[in-house]
Amino acid sequence: MRIGVMGTGAMAAALGGAWARAGHEVFVGGRDTAAAGALAGRIGAAGHGTPAQAAGYGEAVLLAVPAGAAPALAREHAGALAGRTVVDCTNALVPGTGGVMLTTGAGQSVAGLIAAAAPGAHVVKAFNLVHVSLWDRAPVTADGAAPAVPFCADDAEAAGRVAELISGTGWSPMPAGGLDRAAYLEATAAWAIGVWWAGGSPRLALPDAPGPA
Repeated sequence: MRIGVMGTGAMAAALGGAWARAGHEVFVGGRDTAAAGALAGRIGAAGHGTPAQAAGYGEAVLLAVPAGAAPALAREHAGALAGRTVVDCTNALVPGTGGVMLTTGAGQSVAGLIAAAAPGAHVVKAFNLVHVSLWDRAPVTADGAAPAVPFCADDAEAAGRVAELISGTGWSPMPAGGLDRAAYLEATAAWAIGVWWAGGSPRLALPDAPGPA
């Protein structure tokens, strides 16, 4: 798959690198084209250039910029993003008492704001619950099952592309409903990060229910 990565930060490097290692053709675009070139060389990307070039590069586009900047960036490049799968991996969080808090309004999500800013794009919320460092290593679970990446999508073809990106890196796709449920994924990130900061493990709060007898 051809994937444009808009951004040059940690998530751009982690996910872009994971996809390049999985055999996808990755193009890195950044406002600082020197930084984009350095990242492209580091992760083995096929090319680098501007955000506009990344937006129009392939079937899928990763928005890997700060959450507060993502809707404006999508609006700026809405024409190029039309018809493409646009992956939103952001979390709109600020420090709060005892953890982190969402900066989006009640019921809103960054993914929804991106979809409103670029109405022709097929936005998918994904990759926002896993720490950036985990994309640089093979996923492992205690019971040997591939860990899951939940995602929210309205468009079936876009959902299929993101499922391919997830499974191709050794993870398990977990459909979590339409884009109207993206706010729940973003709230889950805020909850999980708060638990980590307190020294706990979020997975211990979500044990599997026993199967039928």
